[in-house]
Amino acid sequence: MLVAVSDLHVSHPENRRVVEALCTGHRGDWLILGGDVADDLTDFEWVIRLVAAQFYRVIWVPGNHELWCTPKEPMALPGEMRYRQLIEICHQYGVLTPEDDYPVYTAENGQSFLLAPIFTLYDYSFRHPSDFTPQQGLERARRAGAVCSDEFFLKTYPYPDIRSWCNERVQYTEARLNAVSEQLPMIFINHFPMLQVLTQSVQPQEFSIWCGTRQVASWLSRFPVCLVVYGHLHMHGSTVLEGIPHVEVSLGYPKDRQGRDASGMLTVLDTLLM
Repeated sequence: MLVAVSDLHVSHPENRRVVEALCTGHRGDWLILGGDVADDLTDFEWVIRLVAAQFYRVIWVPGNHELWCTPKEPMALPGEMRYRQLIEICHQYGVLTPEDDYPVYTAENGQSFLLAPIFTLYDYSFRHPSDFTPQQGLERARRAGAVCSDEFFLKTYPYPDIRSWCNERVQYTEARLNAVSEQLPMIFINHFPMLQVLTQSVQPQEFSIWCGTRQVASWLSRFPVCLVVYGHLHMHGSTVLEGIPHVEVSLGYPKDRQGRDASGMLTVLDTLLM
């Protein structure tokens, strides 16, 4: 079975307890871990060690929170070096990342799928149509009182800014996708939504500039994508666009789950692959 969850945010004690309960009885299952696992390396490694021991195979993509440099970690490495540090932790426990060969998952019906973990960040292009530049989008967000903590904690070294890092990741990922030789339907795995329309319910709407990049939208038609798994929005659910299900799999913060049973927060994807 292929299951997915993102945005575990285990710095919240309640979430930590939920994650411990979620990770039982899955020895034969594949887990997609869609980013925002934790804000610091200690908690991140705790989760990676836990899921690696409880699932047959784990695929992780980074969110924005894993990349933060906060006062809790005064010696934290910035930017690309932080990302590579996270990769090393994953590899220590056999967890696959966007830097590894794309694995093939075979469903119970015998159909095989290529899982493509993606790390492309955002570039402020999910902005209001009246804002022609990223600076205008940022100013609109500031006036609305919506400033993402990334602006303080997400360092982009050695890139001068998040847009430059995003551009590099888009080019790198596109080259990898172009080089795929397997003729299999693909499952894209990204922390961020891959289409701006998926952020229409984000409140305040100005926050959307921190939610993805328009540069990847064409990949959904250029490559044989049958499913997209993402998180970040804390809006658990599924939307079908142009025949492709886009499944948001966030656990989210405790306040995001009011009225929902956290015990069912692992999203089973096999039913969407029939």
